[in-house]
This record gives sequence, structure tokens and C-alpha cells, in this order.
Amino acid sequence: TLRLVGGRSRCEGRVELEQEGTWGTVCDDGWDIPDADVVCRELRCGHAVRAHGNAAFGRGHGPILRDEVACEGHERRLQECPATTEHDCSHKEDAGVVCSEHQEWRLSGGRDGCAGRVEVFFRGTWSTVCDSTWYELEATVLCRALGCGIALRRPSFGHTLPGKMLYQCGSLQPSLAQCHWTFNKSAPCHQSRAAGVICNGMGW
Repeated sequence: TLRLVGGRSRCEGRVELEQEGTWGTVCDDGWDIPDADVVCRELRCGHAVRAHGNAAFGRGHGPILRDEVACEGHERRLQECPATTEHDCSHKEDAGVVCSEHQEWRLSGGRDGCAGRVEVFFRGTWSTVCDSTWYELEATVLCRALGCGIALRRPSFGHTLPGKMLYQCGSLQPSLAQCHWTFNKSAPCHQSRAAGVICNGMGW
């Protein structure tokens, strides 16, 4: 009865509710972090790190089912929150959310968006990736997910961000989030450096 659409993972996107067999959206009037928190928790996506308005994840279709949502933040489901079903909204005001369990990646410091140090946005902050298990498979999963082709080289860098993520892919997954990952566990990252990659594609 609840889903996020238009994001890069199931824990990011435009908020959509199902009512009587039809999917609809939520208007962004009064949409804030406590409202987004309830959505993230209901979807088992952690807590909200961003609450978006203005159709940040694209305009939805169908009815606008909620307006002036006013969760306190402790509710178990979005349906339990006070809201109005009358509205003066259009789909350009569709509400969205980024939850803490969403992962997105970027390559920084390289010649373009397809080369550089690997950084992952997770639980509201950017972190580096430990190179202890950063092999050709992991690097290629990331290059493909970024639309950058395949991995050519895997340079190492210093860790300068507060968090550390470790990925281990058993096979060629669609994204690193589908691989086995651990966050901020010191043992596997001990004496590691920050992973980097140079993909063979061109970035922006």
C-alpha cells in the first residue's frame, strides 16, 4: 500500500499510496522530516535523511490522495497520520523522500564522473569504501551501475571521510547495494585504504 518511485533504490523516491486498487501521490504542503520518517520506517528503510517537495523525483499520475500530512514521527504507518483528502495541489507538488538505507555512489577527484575515489552516501553522510575487498568484480559492478562501462584500474586513496563501507560481491550484481556490505566495522577495514576506480566510459 506504500512505495517510493523514481529514485535510485527502493528507499528513495516519490511517495505513492494505494487506495481501492489505484496508486496515487501525496501533496508536499506541510511535508517534512517527521512525515518522511514514518514512510521510511514503514518501508523498513531506516529513517528519513531528506524530505523533498516540488516533484523532485518526477511527477506522478493518478489521484492525489493526501494533503497537509501532519505526522508526529512515531506513527507506524503513513495512513495513521492526520491529513486531508481535499486538496488544491497538482502533481508538480508531489512529495518525495530519501531514507537512510538508500545508497548512492559517486567518483570524486578524477578527470570526470567515471574516475576517482569511490564515495557512498548512506545514513545521511558520505563515506569512503575500504579497498580490502575491492576487486575487479566490485569495481565493475560500480562502473556499470554508474553507466561508465567496465573497470580499467583500481587506484587507492586516503580515507578522509568519517564513515567506511565494505562491499563483497559474489557475482555481477546490478548495484553494490545488492552485494554483501558492512558499514563502520573496523576489523575488515583495518589498515585499508580508500578504494578508487577508473572506468573505461566517459562521465559528464
